[in-house]
Parts: sequence; structure tokens; C-alpha cells
Amino acid sequence: MDIKIEKKPWYIRHRYYLLGGTAFVIFLIYVISLSFGPRKLRIETDNIQIAEVKNDKFMEYVDVEGLVQPILTIKINTREAGSVERIIGEEGTMMEKGDSILVLSNPDLLRSIEDQRDEWEKQRITYKEKEIEMEQKSLTLKQQTLQTQYEMNRLTKSFALDKEEYKMGIKSKAQLEVSEDEYNYKLQNSALQMESLRHDSAVTLIRKDLLKNDLEREQKKFTRSLERMNNLVVTAPIAGQLSFVKVTPGQQVASGESIAEIKVLDQYKIHTSLSEYYIDRITTGLPATINYQGKRYPLKITKVVPEVKDRMFDVDLIFTGEMPDNVRVGKSFRVQIELGQPEQAIVIPRGNFYQVTGGQWVYKVNASKTKAIKVSLTIGRQNPQQYEITEGLQPGELVVVTGYDTFGDAEELILK
Repeated sequence: MDIKIEKKPWYIRHRYYLLGGTAFVIFLIYVISLSFGPRKLRIETDNIQIAEVKNDKFMEYVDVEGLVQPILTIKINTREAGSVERIIGEEGTMMEKGDSILVLSNPDLLRSIEDQRDEWEKQRITYKEKEIEMEQKSLTLKQQTLQTQYEMNRLTKSFALDKEEYKMGIKSKAQLEVSEDEYNYKLQNSALQMESLRHDSAVTLIRKDLLKNDLEREQKKFTRSLERMNNLVVTAPIAGQLSFVKVTPGQQVASGESIAEIKVLDQYKIHTSLSEYYIDRITTGLPATINYQGKRYPLKITKVVPEVKDRMFDVDLIFTGEMPDNVRVGKSFRVQIELGQPEQAIVIPRGNFYQVTGGQWVYKVNASKTKAIKVSLTIGRQNPQQYEITEGLQPGELVVVTGYDTFGDAEELILK
């Protein structure tokens, strides 16, 4: 007897197709959800740095590289033109003030000095001759003055005698009047002679002073010419190291030409350049430090050059205490210039997120450290180690601070 075979239901017969179709639909829904949902990226935690947001002391400072330079560099210029006859100072030698560096020769200057000497000698001889002449004239004037005074005294006595004779009746009134007229005339004439003699004496003294002034001027000219002769020997204006001499024997140099340089090495300064971003906050007197081999060396700013070149400006600092043992001209140190006092602030460590995000957002890690999502934030001040957070994060939260150059535009990081 034949057994009737029942036909299986369609969902049994096509179950493999149904399973495959269902899997495809699920996969399609997953793909669509990914395309419309936030983009996620799986990241190994070993490849990134996660930092904690802290409420810590924040001090704003600038960390730059500074170059050691001598505290003072003096350029040496020639005071007279000439040719280099002999170089005495060698580059790199220590000089004392007044030490000779080189000797110049200038035949034209020598001839000029000889002419000045002759002119001064001629003026001196002329002055001596005039002086003798004026002395003789002064003696003559004194003699004339004495003679005039004698005549006035004699006339006074003679007139007094005439008046006595008149009283005695020896002379008449007419004779007395004639004698009085003669006396008055000679008295006035003597007064005029005395005035003339005083005038001549004053003129003689003035003339003598003028001649003396002329002689002194010629003597000063001659003295200055001798000083020019001394200027042919170029000397060190201050003690220091002769860093270079940029002339050769026989070379012709002009007056005022720079021919050498001396560096004062009894103290050093640190020279550095800062971004124009800090130009309004950097002033003389600001403290700074050098951290070298585990020790801090204090400095302060002594000079700020306000001119900006290539968006940078120059700053000089000097040591205010002990200096490192190996300070040498040309050696570089890392200098931290303080811009204020330490303050409490919400901070996070520096990382490359700032370069990628411009400090507008950061990935914040959840409590289980399984994922990190974008959050907006506001950054205030910064120093070479920290950023100050003014808005968007709270102390105790975790953020991703590195690896942003590999994240692309992912909205969410899945941490593994």
C-alpha cells in the first residue's frame, strides 16, 4: 500500500533562502544606520594618550631658546684715515684698556702737523715782539701820566701862591685873574691828558689780551694736531676680548671706518626672539629662569626691542644670580620667561589636538573608557606644558590629547 507523502510547507522548503535574505536585510539596515549615524572609529588605546582634566596651578610662561652673548660688544672705528702699517693685537686675545691694536701711517697728516707747528712758532715770536712793544708803550704812558700829575700839582701850588700874594697886596686883582684863567686852562688840559692816557692804557691791555688769545688758539690747534697724530695708533677703549680685526697690512682705511670689535666677557647676556603675540606682555624686569642639569638659574629681561621683523621681536636677559659653569659665547639654553604669578585653573596637558581642532573641540572619554565623543571647549591661556580650559570640561574628566592626525572626521572613537 502506497504511503502518501505530505508536501513540506514553503518556509521549510525555502528556509535557506529566507535565512540568507534576512541576513542581507540586517546587513543592509546596519550599513544604512552607519551612513546616517555618527561616524565611529576603532582605536587602540596604546596608540593614543588619555589625560585627566585637573584643577591645578597654572603659570603662563614662554619657553624659548636663548643664545649666550657677551654683555657688551664694542665696535672700534678709526679716528684718522691712513694705511695699515702694523697689526699688533691678535684675534681672540684679551685686551686691557689702552692696549694697542694696530698702527696707521698718514704722511699728509704729518706734513699738516709740521705746518701747524711752524705757524704756532711764528705766532709765538710775533706775540713776543708785540708784547715787548706794548710793554715799552706802557712804560711811556706811565711816564707821561707821572709828568701830567706833576704839572697839575705844580699849577695848584702856583695858583695858591698867587692868591696869597694878592691878599698881601703884592699882586693886583687883574694879575690874579690872569693867573686864575691860566690855571683853569692848564687844569682842564691836564684832565684831558689824563683821560687820554687812561684810554691808551685800556686799549693797550685789550690789544695785549687779543694777541694772547690768538696765541692760545694757535697753541690749541697745534695740540689738537698732535692728538691726531696719537690717533694713528688704534687702542682698545675698554678691557675685553678682541674678537676680530678685519684689515690687513697696507690696506687704506677711511676715518670712522669699523676695523675691529671687542667683547666684554666679565658678564653674559641671553639673547632670544619671541613671537609678536607676546609683544604687549613682555617688559623689562620680567623674571625668567634656565633649567640646566636639574638646577634653576634666575634671569631678568633688561632690553626689549619693539621693532618686529618676520613676526618676531628681540629680547635680552641677564643673570641675576649664579650662572651655569659652562657658559660660553654662542652656547644655547632653554629659557622660560614668566608672564605672571601661578593661579588655580582647570588645565589639560598639551597635545596635537590643538593643531588639528584649533582648540575648538576635543574627544572626551566616558567613565568606562570604552569610547570617546566630540565635545566643544574653550581654551584660554597656555604655556609650553598646559592649556587653560575656561569652558566645556570639568576636573576629573578624561580627554584624548594625541593621535588627532589619524582620526579623520570621526565623531566617536571606540576604544579597545
